[in-house]
Amino acid sequence: MDATVKLLRKMAFDATSGSGHHMLMDAASKVGGENRGPRPMEFILLGILGCTAMDVISILRKKRQVVTDFEVKGHAERAEQHPKVFTHITVEYHVVGEDVQEKAVRRSIELSAVRYCPAQAMLKEKVPMRYLYYIYEDTPDGPELRIQGEWKEGEPA
Repeated sequence: MDATVKLLRKMAFDATSGSGHHMLMDAASKVGGENRGPRPMEFILLGILGCTAMDVISILRKKRQVVTDFEVKGHAERAEQHPKVFTHITVEYHVVGEDVQEKAVRRSIELSAVRYCPAQAMLKEKVPMRYLYYIYEDTPDGPELRIQGEWKEGEPA
């Protein structure tokens, strides 16, 4: 895998992935940037969320779960002192669908966390991660929360 970041101006960089996609990366104005794009650490968190989101939706589809909307949110806490690494990450899976089974959601999260997602595999040995899930029934009046829970490594799915 290859990637390139090229200085555009001040602290703004054109980030190019090996697959040829361009993204703007920038810093906050207080450190010389123009706040025109995500920070590098935001890309790391986005990478974790994107990786597990692709795993989980793929597994849910293979399990024939009818998912009509899906969102993964993340929150990362950082150390106060440099290098200001992540100290804890919470991942929230919001699954909307028709009679989506909790067991299928838990197993999908488990498989992503322990087997498939390389972004999580690289970080989870150094950064504690918490996995929360919310399962909503898709109704004519909008999504209704049916089940919420937490998956913990080592617990049966």
